[in-house]
Amino acid sequence: MKTQDRSIVLINVSGPDRPGITSAMTEILATYGVNILDIGQAVIHDTLALGLLAQLSPQAQNSPVLQELLFKAHEWGMQIRFTPVTDASYEQWVGGQGKKRYIVTLLGPQITAHQIARVTQTVAANGLNIDRIHRLSGRVSLQQLDQPRRACVEFSVRGEVDDPAELRRHFLALAGELEIDIAVQEDNIYRRNRRLVVFDMDSTLIEAEVIDELAREAGVGEQVAEITERAMCGELDFNESFKARVALLKGLDAQVLERIAQRLPITEGAEQLVRTLKRLGYRTAILSGGFTYFGEYLQAKLGIDEVHANDLEIENGRVTGRVTGRIVDGQRKAELLQEIAAQEGINLDQSIAVGDGANDLPMLGLAGLGIAFRAKPLVRQTARHALSTLGLDAILYLIGFSDRDLAETAYQEAQLKQNAKL
Repeated sequence: MKTQDRSIVLINVSGPDRPGITSAMTEILATYGVNILDIGQAVIHDTLALGLLAQLSPQAQNSPVLQELLFKAHEWGMQIRFTPVTDASYEQWVGGQGKKRYIVTLLGPQITAHQIARVTQTVAANGLNIDRIHRLSGRVSLQQLDQPRRACVEFSVRGEVDDPAELRRHFLALAGELEIDIAVQEDNIYRRNRRLVVFDMDSTLIEAEVIDELAREAGVGEQVAEITERAMCGELDFNESFKARVALLKGLDAQVLERIAQRLPITEGAEQLVRTLKRLGYRTAILSGGFTYFGEYLQAKLGIDEVHANDLEIENGRVTGRVTGRIVDGQRKAELLQEIAAQEGINLDQSIAVGDGANDLPMLGLAGLGIAFRAKPLVRQTARHALSTLGLDAILYLIGFSDRDLAETAYQEAQLKQNAKL
């Protein structure tokens, strides 16, 4: 039977959600041999929206199929609408599947109508069409609305973008104006198939710069802090500034390292993020321009797989003011990312890199998903993605995981542990 002998109808059903609605509607369509070209369903606050793109044969066109659907919808207290679709309109819709898809993710303590309006205006202004909107954050009780919380909404959009980098810049500027985070990613096979996550340490996994902590103990805090800030903002060469800062630590009692390690503040969401990544089978690593001693302390505390950092030289219980081996600068971080990915048999597009400083930019640019976390202005403007309003575990939203996904994963892990004890 030729395609033109069949008619296409878009069927929209909406109303109070209950089990069996989709089954009842499709059962009627099945009775008359109707072909389903597309189907979509969403439930918001116990209200169902079901869409069916149905192809009716001549026999079905002359049958009471649509009337039966109407009666069934009335019986269930639902509204139903039938919209004829022309062949030309259908073919145009089919042709749209070849266009690139992007995921636009909004993150913040809360998401307002104004923020969504501005973001969707930008989407439309760039010739993109929204196919789907999905909330990734969990439901919030009325009793918790005034408490610190987080929200995330994900838009799946489709269309041709002449300059993806320029699109990201538009959204970065809008994010700053609206005081939220907005991430734009191409929706390809790698997005939900990441396998490796590498982290900077200072001001990323921990809310401190360790060298500044060491400097305060050595009585040279102000000198070192000034050099650190200029280096992280990209005003000074990292290697030279690093050597200058370490030299100021000469003579420091090595016993203070343990004391500093124990008081290092872990960044909000870091423990939850790493625990979840390990649960899901990700490889994790610290690539730090800081010191191995503190990286290994975090490795043990968080359960990270490997650490690459600088070895602070100690002789006779005192810091010598030197480091041994090659300095882990920005270029070395990028090389280490490539080496770990090769060892693990992982495509770089499957990697995630997270950092805050100028020396993190090479690895952020190399990774499939490079995230500037609570970063300096230069880094935020240069990196493809920036996250500033939430904790580190919000990175899970950018991978595509919802709070519900993570709760189910945690429950399954708890069940496995419980069964292992029996």
